[in-house]
Amino acid sequence: MWRSRLPLIALTAVLLGPVAVGCRAQAVADSLHVGRAWLVAGGATAYTAGSLIALDQAWYQGHGRSAFHGFNDGGEWLQVDKLGHAHSAYQMGRAGHAAFRWAGIKESTSIWLGGSLGLIYLTGIEYLDGYSSAWGFSGWDMAANAAGTALFIGQQQAWREQRIVLKWSAHLTAFAPRRPAVLGSTLPERLLKDYNGTTVWLSANPHACGWKGLPPWLNIAAGMGAEGMLNARHNPGEFRQFYLSPDVTFSRIPTGSKFLRTAFFLLDALKMPAPALEFRQGAVVGHWLFF
Repeated sequence: MWRSRLPLIALTAVLLGPVAVGCRAQAVADSLHVGRAWLVAGGATAYTAGSLIALDQAWYQGHGRSAFHGFNDGGEWLQVDKLGHAHSAYQMGRAGHAAFRWAGIKESTSIWLGGSLGLIYLTGIEYLDGYSSAWGFSGWDMAANAAGTALFIGQQQAWREQRIVLKWSAHLTAFAPRRPAVLGSTLPERLLKDYNGTTVWLSANPHACGWKGLPPWLNIAAGMGAEGMLNARHNPGEFRQFYLSPDVTFSRIPTGSKFLRTAFFLLDALKMPAPALEFRQGAVVGHWLFF
């Protein structure tokens, strides 16, 4: 659900994105930096505990409490929200791993503990959902969170790099003004809550997979979205969309600038605007520029 996007933005950009600079610049030796380790561990713990408590007080109390219960939302929003969960877990894990390496924590620990940061955090949100009368603990959300975490950990364990990156893009649609309470009324709300404009991408790097004739920063991305949704379920005329598009892995562009390394690290969470082919309802539609 859209609330999983907020901790991703805050945790990655505010806490973990900037400290990733050091490990994007060069290989990090397994030599513990005690001060950095305390900063990463303390910052992650404080943010996780503080934000979950704040979310519990500011959000869940306004929607009523109940006994712990489950909630089957696997059929909602044509599963676009589940792709968003996977993306959040993946990107939090990517940032967690980078922060642990910046602190000099050994690679194996960084992969498993840092890479699981998103799964740990989002499990806390699901736990709170389980006591909310408006929602409930979602096994589908947890499966998506685990899938995003597994994609990061599996690649890092096998290749020591991310050859396939989960990315996100969003654009404004005509659906949000028709139901602003659910799909958002302000620009940030619409980008986060209107699943009609959301696309989640698997962005693969051919150069890393053996296509050495291609630039190392050039990716090929396959995306999925959906449209025609004013409600979570049973929208007449709703349909899925699939996309093919070129993409850029900014972190594979060499640079000596710490600022650019940080910016590139953060930008790699997003699919770059580019031409795209859209496949929907048996038709193929071309876009000169799609985001």
